[in-house]
Amino acid sequence: MKLGITGLPQSGRSTVFEALTQKIGSGEHKAEERIATISVPDHRVDRLNDQYKLPKTIYVQVEYFLPGTKAGDTKDQSLWNAVRDCDALIHVVRNHTGFGLDQKTPYEDVLKLDQELMFSDLVVAEKRLERMELDHQRGKKMNPEEHSLLLDCRSHLEDDIPLRTFPEIASAPLLRGYAFLSAKPMLVLFNNDDDDAGMPDVEGLTQKQICLVIRGKLEQELNQMPTEEAAEFRAEFNISASAPERIIKGSYELLDLISFFTIGKKEIRAWAIKKDTPALDAAEVIHTDMKKGFIRAEVVSYDDFMKAGSYLEAKKKGVVRLEGKTYEVQDGDIIQFRFNV
Repeated sequence: MKLGITGLPQSGRSTVFEALTQKIGSGEHKAEERIATISVPDHRVDRLNDQYKLPKTIYVQVEYFLPGTKAGDTKDQSLWNAVRDCDALIHVVRNHTGFGLDQKTPYEDVLKLDQELMFSDLVVAEKRLERMELDHQRGKKMNPEEHSLLLDCRSHLEDDIPLRTFPEIASAPLLRGYAFLSAKPMLVLFNNDDDDAGMPDVEGLTQKQICLVIRGKLEQELNQMPTEEAAEFRAEFNISASAPERIIKGSYELLDLISFFTIGKKEIRAWAIKKDTPALDAAEVIHTDMKKGFIRAEVVSYDDFMKAGSYLEAKKKGVVRLEGKTYEVQDGDIIQFRFNV
């Protein structure tokens, strides 16, 4: 799972990146591209580890990518390519004051960045349509479905409507290679002043997409403190959960993800998949051989497992189920895949 951090100049992208990742950069390096991987905290994995005490505990990993300063200059179409391979985007929006800063306009800033994304996509779509039509004139056969989808994209983009608004377009396999920016899921993150925990007035934006608030500078500083001292300050500022915890939760919701667990001889591991993923495809996330030779899945929910106290007791109580290829994996499932290759 890779999320690209975007935003207009002075939105505080670097500060938010550091608040999320605890990777503090020096001033001279802040113009460079930065990337950090953090583990998704999950108390269920911790409790399973307490019980099994295996050598390895592996959490789901989230990768946060911050393009360099130049890649954040939205005036150059080519610079947006830096975040095209990300699964989703985090749009940091300035909602803080400061010396030399203009009046904050969070709603207008959200729209402005969306305009930049849509313009970038429109350039890509128009270039491809021009090439397809030129090839068609030369007698080369075009894919009519791809051509129709691109025409739809161009029409929506010309009407200033982000492609993420149309799930059938955003998820179309034929368009995957274009990596349209406005088709990517977007988490809007309002970067507030230290003493402001409130959501700004954004005229109904929160009903259209996932919006969160972060006090970026404050939480950047908290992440550099010892754990106990940071906890005291979070209580004082009414911060119920750390920035990484809140943003990761929002990212899971944004990407429609759940977690399931496997317990091996040497490790307990969490895996992230889309909701409604069938067992056959969940097996492939672990290894392609599991999908090829899939026989069945032995499944017990985390809650049932903890009530039983052990896998053996869960079997005795009849809460371990045998499921087939089409079973839709649920959040918190503990699964043993049986396969033969």
